[in-house]
Amino acid sequence: MSRRLISAEFVVSAVRPRDFPVDGCPEIALAGRSNVGKSSLINALVRSAVARTSAAPGKTRQVNVYRVRPAGGQPFYLMDLPGYGHAGGGEKAKREFAALTTLYFDTRTTPGDTRTTPGVVFEKGRTGNHSRSGFASPLRAVVLAIDARHPGLASDRDAWRWLQTLGVPFLLVATKFDKLSQSEKATLNRACEDSLGATPLPVSTVTGAGLDEFWQRLRELTASG
Repeated sequence: MSRRLISAEFVVSAVRPRDFPVDGCPEIALAGRSNVGKSSLINALVRSAVARTSAAPGKTRQVNVYRVRPAGGQPFYLMDLPGYGHAGGGEKAKREFAALTTLYFDTRTTPGDTRTTPGVVFEKGRTGNHSRSGFASPLRAVVLAIDARHPGLASDRDAWRWLQTLGVPFLLVATKFDKLSQSEKATLNRACEDSLGATPLPVSTVTGAGLDEFWQRLRELTASG
């Protein structure tokens, strides 16, 4: 499927629930380690520098919201969640990241038991608008981006297990695929299946490999109905 867009734009850096979209358009949450290259992935996907990139990991401390309008399709949001696994910000930063990510999923999923993610504990789900009968969450899927060079990191395994408790579709994407040797490319699927129990979609923001398929997956997940 061709990546034909009408527009892609940065909307807001959300720091509280009232900053999250309220128009009901489908949302795709994007999770991953601080240095996995989520901003570069967004820019390559939409062919526009809408997301700021940084050489220093751990800079995303908000939920960065991007609105994408495909040609002839349903508009949707990419919700770039704070990265995990970077120690440079200290324990305070970890708590801030966990609290904001919890707030986002708490407004988009059914409240549940206390959940944990890499190095932090997410708060117990609150009762909010999402608990009302008939609530239709705009969250269509969660994408977990991992570094193809390092499949099976403990923090990624923890995140993958946690994401599966949300009760929404999820997709595993392996970034920086161009940096692998031919032998590493050949064993990537097996490494991810052994450590995460899932087959990744390998992508490269340098060569463009996998981006069309990633776009098609997102379009399918955000289609009306």
